[in-house]
Parts: sequence; structure tokens; C-alpha cells
Amino acid sequence: MYFALTCIDKAGALETRLENRAAHLEFLNGSGKVLFAGPFIENEKPVGSLVVIEAADLAEAEAFAAADPYAKAGLFESVTLREWRRVIG
Repeated sequence: MYFALTCIDKAGALETRLENRAAHLEFLNGSGKVLFAGPFIENEKPVGSLVVIEAADLAEAEAFAAADPYAKAGLFESVTLREWRRVIG
């Protein structure tokens, strides 16, 4: 199953994002679960993330989201996790 994580940063949290970026990327790249990922951009600055993963079920996807170094650092104001179905691409 695929899941889309839509994560919105807390206001003024750019420094938290930058401080944890290397660990976040290492986590995503080493997980073997990520189909694609990248930041949302406003005024040329990252303000959130979209991450699409493959997981066995919702519980596994939730555990993945909670283990992300960005989540552990308290970067996100909100995280939405939804099952996603690939149709094109």
C-alpha cells in the first residue's frame, strides 16, 4: 500500500528544518520505503514536506512518520497521512 504524508512546518521553524535536514534525508534514503519526497516552497523557502511511502498498513506508515527526524524535532505544525493510489507514473 502507498501512503502520502503531507507535513506543514510550524511558523518560524526554518532553523529547526535546516538543523535536522541531514538526518531527515539519511532517514528517508535509508528506509527503503520512499517512492518520492520533497519540500513545499513559499517565497523560495521550504515550509513543509510531501513524502509518499510504501508500507504494509496504516500502523506501519504512522510509525514511519513518527520516526522521521523532522517529526522528532517538533518541526511540523500538522501531519496528514492518507492512503494513496498510484494511477499514472
